[in-house]
Amino acid sequence: MATDLARSLEIVTRTDAGRVRPHNEDAVFGDAAAGLVILADGMGGYNAGEMASGLATMMLRTALPKALAAGGKVSPGAVLPAEIGLVNAAILRAAESQPRYAGMGTTLVVAVFRDDQMTVAHVGDSRLYRWRNGELRLLTRDHSVLQEQLDSGIITAEQARQSRNRNLLTRALGVDPVVEPELAEHAVEPGDVYLLCSDGLNDMVEDGDIAAMLVSQSERLAACAAELVRAANDRGGRDNVSVALVRVGQVFPARRSWWVRFLAWFK
Repeated sequence: MATDLARSLEIVTRTDAGRVRPHNEDAVFGDAAAGLVILADGMGGYNAGEMASGLATMMLRTALPKALAAGGKVSPGAVLPAEIGLVNAAILRAAESQPRYAGMGTTLVVAVFRDDQMTVAHVGDSRLYRWRNGELRLLTRDHSVLQEQLDSGIITAEQARQSRNRNLLTRALGVDPVVEPELAEHAVEPGDVYLLCSDGLNDMVEDGDIAAMLVSQSERLAACAAELVRAANDRGGRDNVSVALVRVGQVFPARRSWWVRFLAWFK
């Protein structure tokens, strides 16, 4: 399966401190052979946010491939909540045991590619978009006060763009003893491009501009990632900005045992 994924997926990641922040609290990871992409945006002051996002990324990049290696029998949707719960507990323990990490936390968005599907789990306001057939679609919903105000009709989309409350989260790792990641599963198609990003991108660059960059650069992922980061910085770069781009080159169905294939002939 790993070999199939490596042939089917192209993954590029890029992260930058931006123009204002003195250090980078984002962490991003991608492995085509494992079909895994992770992006985390830390918070909590100097070093603490960096510690939280780094811990989340390190734990998941190690644990998820092992948990999913049971011959394709374990679904990503069954594994992700438990593994994310362990990360949440580890961040809380680190914050409690070391005063310099008190109050740290992180957002998280994870994409797992298996059996022609993409499973996404997210906590906070880091996002996942899909570019397909000329259309950019947001596949995650921000866990933020601003999103709740939008959903309830308290503010308009234009007011949301001007709001100073963009970064007030309703869900994050390392804040509460129990965290509930939001899960979704989507069928993939050859030609799809998936974009994972921290809010340092989408707070600075409108979705329409992101789509325009994907139109011009979707065949050159490294150049596209660089252009997205550059656009965020050109518009002020008020936050760290991280992106991961995944292009699906071909389908990657799970390998079935000979017995399962044999039985399929009689259906």
